[in-house]
Amino acid sequence: MAHEAASSEAPLTASGFRARKGGPPLVCVTAYDAPFARLAEQAGVDGILVGDSLGPNVLGHARELHVTVDDIVHHAAAVTRAVSATLVIGDLPFMSYATLDDALHNAARLVRDGGATAVKLEGGAEVAGITEGLTARGVPVMAHVGLTPQSVLATGGYLAQGVNLAGAQRVVDGARAQEAAGAFAVVLEAIPVRLAAVVTEHLSIPTIGIGAGPNCDGQIQVLHDLLGLADRPPPRHTRRYTDLAGAALEALTQYCDEVTQGAFPSVEHGFKIRRGVIDRLSFD
Repeated sequence: MAHEAASSEAPLTASGFRARKGGPPLVCVTAYDAPFARLAEQAGVDGILVGDSLGPNVLGHARELHVTVDDIVHHAAAVTRAVSATLVIGDLPFMSYATLDDALHNAARLVRDGGATAVKLEGGAEVAGITEGLTARGVPVMAHVGLTPQSVLATGGYLAQGVNLAGAQRVVDGARAQEAAGAFAVVLEAIPVRLAAVVTEHLSIPTIGIGAGPNCDGQIQVLHDLLGLADRPPPRHTRRYTDLAGAALEALTQYCDEVTQGAFPSVEHGFKIRRGVIDRLSFD
């Protein structure tokens, strides 16, 4: 049975998202423009993250670290213009929440100028004060622990987290600190399945997994991975549901061939001019 379209329901708020804890799994995806945001809502997605994955997937950057607040605001505005019921979360990019003042200023931009209904930040206990400050001022915060792409320079790469006792405890402590600080949900990225299950069981807020197994309260994936648009092999934690890149390449190749061979455009693709106009034209 297809997931019921979110657009048939009232707009989903952060509090409504949180209330889904333990209920039907929450479905989230990244999106960065109006056409794909509209399709995501029609498909029944609950939450759209305008993530800093924008960098490698849309803007041509090697990593998420190059994405700016301006980038997220621009793309969030496109997404929010295209949806009416889906919760839209704007990512706070690298170093945009280094202090509470920074976080408040940049979160305000995501909400006011980008139209986002919530923001996401990476980190656990070390940024719980930022989360607390934002939520105290009315900004809903989705947390993100485990593998945090904005920290890859420090961690040595896109590596699974929580695989030993110290790492697993950091995930637990980080998730609990974010819950206590007022986060309405927490993303668990690239952590062991059993650890994700235990964290999910012990939190009162929804866990949204990406590479964290089936026992989370919901899942999120990068749109370009799901649709076969990424120019890299799909990560282990995702599934490629179609090959849009292949279909687009085939269509564009056919277009190139038809133009060069004179098969497109034909007369039927043109417009008519009124009788006698050509004869009365002057080229003097």
